[in-house]
Amino acid sequence: MTRHRTSIVLPLPGTERAPRALFVSRWGALLERPGGPCRSFADTGLVARAGEVLFRATQAGWRLYLVGNEPDVARGRVSDAAWEAFQKDLHARLAGLGVPLARDYACLDHPHSGKGRHKRESVFRFPNTGALYHAFQEDGVDLRASWLVSDDVLELAAASRASVRTLALGRERRIAEGPIEVECDEVSTTLAEALGAILSGDALRRAS
Repeated sequence: MTRHRTSIVLPLPGTERAPRALFVSRWGALLERPGGPCRSFADTGLVARAGEVLFRATQAGWRLYLVGNEPDVARGRVSDAAWEAFQKDLHARLAGLGVPLARDYACLDHPHSGKGRHKRESVFRFPNTGALYHAFQEDGVDLRASWLVSDDVLELAAASRASVRTLALGRERRIAEGPIEVECDEVSTTLAEALGAILSGDALRRAS
C-alpha cells in the first residue's frame, strides 16, 4: 500500500490576506446601557446573543475590537480602579465564551471636562480616528473591509472618515446631531441581527 504524504502550502510572506475587523461599540452594542455610571460589571450585562454571534464572527476570521469614549471615568464619576476591575471582568467574560479580543480602545480622557490626568485631548477619543488607524498600523487591519457597529454618532462618523463600513443600531441610515452628519452603510436593530447580516453577506461574497 502506497502512502501519500500531504503537504500544507502556506502563503508566501507578505501575501497573506489583511485581517478584517469588527469594531463594536461597548455601550449599546455589546453591553446594556446602565441607568447611571457603571462602577461594576455586575451593573450591566451582554446584550442578547452577543456571545454567540461574536464567537461565530471570530471563528470566521474577523478580529474583534471594542471601542468607545468613557466620559464617566474622564469626569471622575467612576474611579480608575473601578474601571480597571470592570475591564478585567468584561474581558474574562468574553474569554469564557471563547471570544478572543484583539484590542479594547477605551478613551478615558476629555480635553475640557476631564479630571486630573484625564483632562487632555486624545487621538483615541471619538470622533477622532486614532483607534481605527492604530488597528491598521499595529495589526495591519484592512479598514475598507472592516465594519463598525454602533448607535453612537461620534463613533459612526469616525468610522466613515476612516473608510470603515458603518452599521447603525436602532438609528436611521442618515444621522445628524449638531455639527456632525454621517450616512451609514447599513442599519439594524440588534447586535445579533447586525453581525448575522455581515456574516451572511461575507459568505455570499466568498461563494460568488
